[in-house]
Amino acid sequence: MQQGYTIKLKESNNAGSTFEVTVIVPRSLGWLDDMYMVTQTYQGQNSFKISFDREEGDYVVFKNDVFLYTSAVYRLFFTFTANRERKYLDKNMDVVSYLENNNLDKLSVNFDTPEWAKGAIMYHIFVDRFKRGSRKHMKKMPHRDIKKWDDPLIAGPNENGEWNVDFYGGDLKGIIDKLEYIKSLGTDILYLSPVVKSQSNHRYDTGDYETVDPYAGTNEDLKKLCDKAHLLNMKVVLDAVFNHTGNDSKYFNELGSYDNIGAYQDINSYYGSFYRTWYNSGKTYFDYWWGMQNLPVCNGNSKNWQEYIYGRNGVIDKWFELGIDGLRLDVADELTDEFIEGIRTAVKRNKEDGLIIGEVWKNAMRMGRGYIASGKGMDTQMDYPLVDALMRYFKFSDVHKLSYIIQDMLNEYPKGTIDTLMNFTSTHDISRPINIFGSDEFKEYSEWVFNNYINDPDYVNKFELTPEQYEKGKEIFKTYLFTLNFMPGMLSIFYGDERGITGLGNLLNRQPIDWKSCDGNLLRFCQSIGRVRNKEPFLKTADLKMIDINNNYMMFERNSNEGDALIAVNRTPEDQPISVPSHYEKYNHVYRLYKSQDKNLTPYGGIAIIRK
Repeated sequence: MQQGYTIKLKESNNAGSTFEVTVIVPRSLGWLDDMYMVTQTYQGQNSFKISFDREEGDYVVFKNDVFLYTSAVYRLFFTFTANRERKYLDKNMDVVSYLENNNLDKLSVNFDTPEWAKGAIMYHIFVDRFKRGSRKHMKKMPHRDIKKWDDPLIAGPNENGEWNVDFYGGDLKGIIDKLEYIKSLGTDILYLSPVVKSQSNHRYDTGDYETVDPYAGTNEDLKKLCDKAHLLNMKVVLDAVFNHTGNDSKYFNELGSYDNIGAYQDINSYYGSFYRTWYNSGKTYFDYWWGMQNLPVCNGNSKNWQEYIYGRNGVIDKWFELGIDGLRLDVADELTDEFIEGIRTAVKRNKEDGLIIGEVWKNAMRMGRGYIASGKGMDTQMDYPLVDALMRYFKFSDVHKLSYIIQDMLNEYPKGTIDTLMNFTSTHDISRPINIFGSDEFKEYSEWVFNNYINDPDYVNKFELTPEQYEKGKEIFKTYLFTLNFMPGMLSIFYGDERGITGLGNLLNRQPIDWKSCDGNLLRFCQSIGRVRNKEPFLKTADLKMIDINNNYMMFERNSNEGDALIAVNRTPEDQPISVPSHYEKYNHVYRLYKSQDKNLTPYGGIAIIRK
């Protein structure tokens, strides 16, 4: 018998689970009394009495059954009195007089994330700019400019003042054509930007949720893509935009493009209840997302809207019938908890292991919402905090923020979420990584390092990296990617990052892929990263332990019962000597970046030592 505690699952139901909790403490501490298990969630704190059970040798045993409601994560500790002094038993099974916040244990109840998503490699495609597979001419449609594939991008409106109406014609057939290429990166998951009919090339302003946009293909094309991806052992995640629609939609129908009566035409129509409104001086006004008059905000509390999106035979059911495996929820922080829970119900009734990723830019566990924490909403989130912190570290040596963000992640997120956090090279919303690392456009002191540039269309349109800046950016990008590859979570590659696509800002970052030109060195590196990820499957769920983060290098471990890994990376252009722990002297594999050694990291180099 030894000091500590066990929490053993006895039975579960839809509401929660019953655990047998046993606590063992030494009699030498004195008179022991008032043993409690204390749990913390986003909704508050609870205490559960753990009763005296027996004395056995030099130890006192406390035991009780405790029922805990479904929750993605409980942070917990034990507290008791010893000779009337308050004591704590932390996650290391140590008795202490003061409890550090990072020494609380974690427990998930009725919550885990899909196994196929843990530690997966994701390939994120902005559909209009990936590849055109159809040989048919794009039919001219109102308010759309058809571009040739090699036409330059423009950051700004067209001559009619319209934004994001330049269509290059990337489609689902083009993605099908390149599935083998995508798989060569080690890809497990395809994440597609919105594909349903919309006004704009980005398709975040939905016109019809039930129909694939004609420039992207057909519903049958989406089904074929899912079927063929599954044959290559890849899942498909679709972007879901449920916070707002376009004003040129069959639901709002401001422009009269559809035969039905939309909310704009009659607030008392069926679709009128789909939208959020407010009243002033007897008049009804619609809410618009960030004041954009083409994006009316949907009413998440409307029963009609809820039923249409996640009710039986609703939009989500129809998408899953076409073969998708999960959703990425656009601006999830602006959806109600009830709405997100309804989405989860729909996803899980279609596929028990369906995945839900939320676009939440900050720590979702700290926002007083049930996003992930309730265990009834999202599985995971886009990991903007970690991506920002890592980019700051490699660009500005921001040790403090990286240490802080990683500690937050380890302390506060459930294990299943940590294993599936979407850690990306870039996205459609931020500049390309080679621009971020190679140029001087980005400043250290800003909320998000990747969005702090001169946001002037004339300046952005004229901006180009010099060859020297490109090479510098690529060199550091490799170091960043090497590090991200060994971090827990999903590694997400934004289309073209593996080929050296550049772009300043969130319009010029959406270049069409030039399939005749490629940075072969970078592509081969990205493919090698995928092979490493697949060769060491224990990394998918291994725990993270930080060893050191300093101005010159960072060092961390990934630990599991199946293997251990030691990773060190150099953020400087000079050699950095390191000291590898002695238990890594015997190893199975070593992965090197820029010919680094186990005692010396070359400029921007790295090393990963695998021990099994």
